[in-house]
Amino acid sequence: MRTAGLTRADVRTALWDDRSLIKTYGPRGTVHLLPARELPLWSAALTAVPAGPSPFPPDVRLTEEQAGQVVTAIGEALDGRCLTLDELTEEIVTRTGPWAGERVMPAFQDLWPRWRQVTHRAGWAGTLCFGPNRGRKATYTRPPRAESVTDALGTFVRRYLHAYGPATPQHFAKWLGAPPGWATTCSESWPPRAVSRRSASRGHRRGWRRGDTDFTDGPARGVRLLPYFDAYVIAGQPRERLFPGEAYRRALAGGQAGNYPVLLVDGVAAGVWHQRRRGRRTTVTVEPLGRLTARQKRELGEQAERVGEVLEATAELVVGEVTVGPHA
Repeated sequence: MRTAGLTRADVRTALWDDRSLIKTYGPRGTVHLLPARELPLWSAALTAVPAGPSPFPPDVRLTEEQAGQVVTAIGEALDGRCLTLDELTEEIVTRTGPWAGERVMPAFQDLWPRWRQVTHRAGWAGTLCFGPNRGRKATYTRPPRAESVTDALGTFVRRYLHAYGPATPQHFAKWLGAPPGWATTCSESWPPRAVSRRSASRGHRRGWRRGDTDFTDGPARGVRLLPYFDAYVIAGQPRERLFPGEAYRRALAGGQAGNYPVLLVDGVAAGVWHQRRRGRRTTVTVEPLGRLTARQKRELGEQAERVGEVLEATAELVVGEVTVGPHA
């Protein structure tokens, strides 16, 4: 959506032909498309983040020893191979034990094998990434091994502040999916180029990179249709300014960003949208939370056309209520 001329076919080419993108697990254990050349940096930084408390009851959890066994088994099983989820489960159970394959992990109204609690950690460790689909089934493979990266976490902090600063350690922790206490400790050793200030009104310690103080003249202008889990809505803080008024209730799911595609007007969330494809056509339904000007309506139409271009379909814009729930 942000890059003129690109379509989903270009993304597929980058993933499966050029291999310039890798589909794997990034911050918060969620699926990301990352530049292949930067995978060593992401792996080094993400594996430096301590694991938070498990959301599962004791009889479902993996111990740290078991988690390590699973991550190692995944790397061995996927070395030079592409396996479906069922095939990978069989390989893991063979290498670890029946406990890894027990279907005890609640997920999406189903029970998953126990080992899947650490799928994202295997991605972080560089022993797993997605391979091309086999029919309708996803596959997994092992990315090329890479040399270790020094100062990966420091690089992460600098890049985060460049993109989203001024920001607090708590903002950084939320974006990274890290324990807040650890992020506060980590922020004490931020590189010298990360300058910290204290907000007199709230006492929040905010940081940004030295020199990152130049902004465009005037407020943001324009209309955007941002997709599910867009980087801007996920990391933009503070949330109450990015999602003002009714947008905080309508465009967030219990305070969590990304579960609704967002209509962005002049830099802030101003509605939600959804697209439903049928054959070569897709219907883009947009629910604004306020009145749009003639210019904004025209830009909205252009954005709907861009959705169609990305999906290689003819788009029809409908302005009305979005009736689907979050992450639909």
